[in-house]
Amino acid sequence: MSDCLFCNIIAGKMETEFIYEDDKVVVFADINSQAPVHYLIVPRKHVPTIMDLKKSDNELVGHIYQVATHLAEETGIAEDGFRVVSNCGKAGGQSVFHIHFHLLGGRSMQWPPG
Repeated sequence: MSDCLFCNIIAGKMETEFIYEDDKVVVFADINSQAPVHYLIVPRKHVPTIMDLKKSDNELVGHIYQVATHLAEETGIAEDGFRVVSNCGKAGGQSVFHIHFHLLGGRSMQWPPG
């Protein structure tokens, strides 16, 4: 999708440093960080919202959580705890309509989140 911010980042059209990447996802720091560790885990496949996920995407979603736990261990936030968040739709706080997962840690998380 030529007008999708994350598709453009994945395609290398925007200068972005990847913290992690493989054939399914890319990971980079959120530009509006809400925690000492705040990464975005973004699938290479364009899916607008989690409501658009299909059964065939189950492996992809599982892979995203495996990447999240790997990065939590690598950054030292796994032991104390961390949060993985995916917003859905405008009222749910989604601002880029390409599914992505926020990995947040390095501080105590509050509930409710907002």
